[in-house]
Amino acid sequence: MKIAITRALPEAEDTAAAIRARGAEPIIAPLLEIVPMGYDTSTEGAQAILFTSVHGVAAFPDARGARAIPVLTVGDATAQAARAAGFEHVRSADGDAAALTALALATLHPQAGKLIHIRGTHVAGDVAGQLEAAGFVVDRRIAYTAAQAQKLPAALSQPLDVVLFYSARTAGAYRALGAPHAAARTAACMSQAVADAAGPGWGRVIVSERPREDSVLAAIFGLNAPLAQALERSADGP
Repeated sequence: MKIAITRALPEAEDTAAAIRARGAEPIIAPLLEIVPMGYDTSTEGAQAILFTSVHGVAAFPDARGARAIPVLTVGDATAQAARAAGFEHVRSADGDAAALTALALATLHPQAGKLIHIRGTHVAGDVAGQLEAAGFVVDRRIAYTAAQAQKLPAALSQPLDVVLFYSARTAGAYRALGAPHAAARTAACMSQAVADAAGPGWGRVIVSERPREDSVLAAIFGLNAPLAQALERSADGP
């Protein structure tokens, strides 16, 4: 079974390893490229830093001066990256933007200081807006942009069984670049919002129960075992 990974590098490499460990062939075909941007890195007066992606952590130049500031992350991978960067007090929302907002509301107080949200130019969910509505002061820091591919990666033109989408932007980019061979492929999507962005015309659409890599891979390999078996039979011939 060949599975195309459309997320940006270097995370695509980690996903490839996870797919390879499950006995399938990963095809890395990024539809986004992460481009760091210069931004204000001061943290004075902040009660917490919010990271909504691993890319935000990578763009933070040096955690040493801020390692004691509590950090809240959207998920476990981002939390792991924050700890590796040197932050000492890290909590993961283990979910999506809504889960991160809920964690901040439950553990932080509007009067304890501002929040710094390290983010990209495009975000899924308005974390800052919802927290501001609850009385928090949120300092938005744009640390990177995710540039959409201008042409289809050659890897997406070869025979594939599954195209894996982690974000609505990658799914939308696939459609914008012509959605090659969609009717003959399965779209594996991290959430319903991603599936909506992938659009119609697919041979099959799989939606992860939770916005986590292990969940979407379970949907491909575990919960959808008949799919894997059918693809294996097809590969072996009639």
